Amino acid sequence: MDVRGPSAPISRRGFLKGAGGLAVGATLAGCASNAQAGSGGPVTIELWHGQNDVGRKVIEGLVADFQRAHPGIRVDMGGGVLADAMLQKVTAALASGSYPDIAYVFGADLASVARSPQVVDVTGLVNSGPTPWPDYWPSAREAVTLNGRVRAVPAMLDVLAVVCNKTLFAQRGIPLPDENWTWPEFVATARKLTDPQSGTFGTAWPGAGDEDTVWRLWPLVWDLGGEVIGKDGRSIGFAESGVRALEVLRDLAADKSVYIDPKPGSEQMYKAFAAGRIGMVATGPWQLPDITDAGIDYHVVPLPTFSRRPVTISGPDTWTLFDNGEERVRAARTFVSWLIQPDQDVRWDVGAGSLPLSRRAQSMPAWQQKAAETAGLPVFAHALENARVKPVHPAYPQVSQAVATAVVAVLLGRSTPAEAMRACAEEANAALIIPR
Repeated sequence: MDVRGPSAPISRRGFLKGAGGLAVGATLAGCASNAQAGSGGPVTIELWHGQNDVGRKVIEGLVADFQRAHPGIRVDMGGGVLADAMLQKVTAALASGSYPDIAYVFGADLASVARSPQVVDVTGLVNSGPTPWPDYWPSAREAVTLNGRVRAVPAMLDVLAVVCNKTLFAQRGIPLPDENWTWPEFVATARKLTDPQSGTFGTAWPGAGDEDTVWRLWPLVWDLGGEVIGKDGRSIGFAESGVRALEVLRDLAADKSVYIDPKPGSEQMYKAFAAGRIGMVATGPWQLPDITDAGIDYHVVPLPTFSRRPVTISGPDTWTLFDNGEERVRAARTFVSWLIQPDQDVRWDVGAGSLPLSRRAQSMPAWQQKAAETAGLPVFAHALENARVKPVHPAYPQVSQAVATAVVAVLLGRSTPAEAMRACAEEANAALIIPR
């Protein structure tokens, strides 16, 4: 899930802990591949997986099992960088002509990467896979589809919901919210939770001016009938809804009930929540282990709405394939097709902190057990039914930067929502009309 700006740290990718009962030798899908190099030896493909720590261990275990079941394919995991630096690494590799067969690419970067003719079209692959493509969540499918063609396969999935500190709610005598609450109720609740004397804030918002600052605003825009990019493709689709969405931030700032995290990665915001100094925070399932480790008694509830029609945002990431010749493309297709099947997907989800890519994976006993054991996790999983994604568009980074400037200006009281949105529209529309 991509919420980083140009320099945000990897820490945004927290991991759900406790893979425990999933044995490395879990049942494998598919049968041994016959892909062989011309010399009769195995075909070697290079994977830039982008993971560290727990995520790396999970993908290493999956690769080891794949190679045992597919002796004709060897997966080399030695190259690449962490996911946050992958765009720059892949861009440089494509320019030099020496690039991997598979790379872990953020969904927001796919449109830029897919402009290269070396990116493999995988439309046929997903349409012929053992798990029907429509069984994958719409947000996962939309995040890898550009101009009607599937340009990558989904790698991970998440959503935003609100985590509440039950102790602070009880101390203030405030009832915990339910799935029908609204953004005006969110603002009112944040005001009641705020206590300047103890340094407690009702809620928090990233203020570094990066994608983490921006993506939390899109559910408000969508709920109000707006779109990130207008139907003409040459202007934004949130000139009006964006003002109203920013008014929520204005109200929070006016009440001094929002902690504004000035650093990339939202680490200060999450540390303050873990210390019991913030009542509510919009976050994803990746943060639950840290919240649990901090001893916070928490409650998870869907994002508020204006319309009482649930909507949230998902930030899927992708496995993007590159053309290094027919044999290697065939082997790379075999690997990613195997990797996203339910048996392997659930191992990744439980071990590395993702949500199931497909309904079939969500129904598997291993995931059901994990959801039953982790407070609040079913709320995140259920929100996949109503999740949307940012558009796969090459100008999105410029649009996002314009929105980030507007959000920060409103949070800091430097601009009204209307003024900030006018400046945002001017900058974003200019980016959208540039041919790409």
